Amino acid sequence: MSDQTAPAFKPHNFGGLLTVAPQMLDFMAQAERVARTDASILVRGQTGSGKELVARYIHQTSRRADAHFSAINCAALSRELMASELFGHKRGAFTGATADRTGLFQLTDGGTLFLDEIAEMPLDIQAGLLRVLQDHCFTPLGSSEVIHTNIRLISATHTSLRRQVAERQFREDLMYRVRVVPLYLPPLMARLGDVEMLTWHFINELNQRNERQVERISQDTYDALLAYRWPGNIRELSNVITYAHAIGTGPRIDIADLPPELRGEAPPDEAPLPPEQRERDRILELLQRHKGHKQAVADALGISRATLWRKMKTLQLS
Repeated sequence: MSDQTAPAFKPHNFGGLLTVAPQMLDFMAQAERVARTDASILVRGQTGSGKELVARYIHQTSRRADAHFSAINCAALSRELMASELFGHKRGAFTGATADRTGLFQLTDGGTLFLDEIAEMPLDIQAGLLRVLQDHCFTPLGSSEVIHTNIRLISATHTSLRRQVAERQFREDLMYRVRVVPLYLPPLMARLGDVEMLTWHFINELNQRNERQVERISQDTYDALLAYRWPGNIRELSNVITYAHAIGTGPRIDIADLPPELRGEAPPDEAPLPPEQRERDRILELLQRHKGHKQAVADALGISRATLWRKMKTLQLS
């Protein structure tokens, strides 16, 4: 089998989102059309598929391009921190509020606000966001002042907002406000040609930054990259190529340079333990729980004390 070398490709670049896939070209054409409007957009897509890059590109090609773009991940913030980030607060509004803070609703006036993983937003903050979208105003925490703002909202989620509404985790009236235009970002495995193109893109970047210079990929390694489902999408592909570039040597990436999951193996910390190891761990766990009382351990295992003693001797626990 011959090695694979970098193909001659010139990917389309949408504000840092690279692609050669026809599916992505169709998707980005939709995004460009929607960018001309002020409609709220909900980007549906898997983790690591580039939802924030899409949001930034829509902002860059919109009439708001010269104004501010702000982004927060709703899944990464506590309720209190999210409220402060969005609405801002007055000094003394809560414990630790030692100074006034201007929130993103005010900072992004005239621009675009991107809310990643909006399904994780608490219900009381959803009510405040609804007011911003309906009435274009909000009140900072600890203040009675009503501040007006004009933002364009782009949000993203990897889950169904309709399902969240059915489970009473998301307001139905807000759902209709945030998903005026839903866009469905294809996962990496559905983007024909993008795995190959991005693989070499990441290799070229790493070659420029590191001492190792990769020029080839063995055929079985290439086959493994193309067969993998990429649940973590572009972020996972980037991590895999970074790993392979760091772990291997010489000008070629071989199958041994890939993480275990791409070789069809479970990682060492996830591989099923052999029966002897599972039994040993179970006995150790029970000995800890019962403070070394062997009869209690034997009873928990449903065996005699003599059998437990033999097992412990065999497993080198005596």
